[in-house]
Amino acid sequence: MTRVKRGTIAHKKREKILKYTKGFKWGRKSKERAAKEALLHAWTNAFRGRKEKKRDARKLWQVKIGAAAKLEGTNYSTLISELKKANIKLDRKILADIAEHEPEVFKKITVSVK
Repeated sequence: MTRVKRGTIAHKKREKILKYTKGFKWGRKSKERAAKEALLHAWTNAFRGRKEKKRDARKLWQVKIGAAAKLEGTNYSTLISELKKANIKLDRKILADIAEHEPEVFKKITVSVK
């Protein structure tokens, strides 16, 4: 039976792990065992962060809409319910953008639902 040398595959695997940990602090960027552990935590936090980013964006849209609605003499919850009753299908992202950049258009929207 011929001899099989596995060094190249194992080395590539280690290098791949260390490539992901570039920029990490201390031994977590250079020691394989520490790097593996750091990546486990980093990737779970990254996954969670992608979900939190969506939550944070929605919160910001709600604040922007609420602030603009107050200027028009109503509040956020009333405005949203009136929009639903009037069957105006603008999502919060678009409403927040209109409220921030086009206050006249937002004013027309609030007048139309009252």
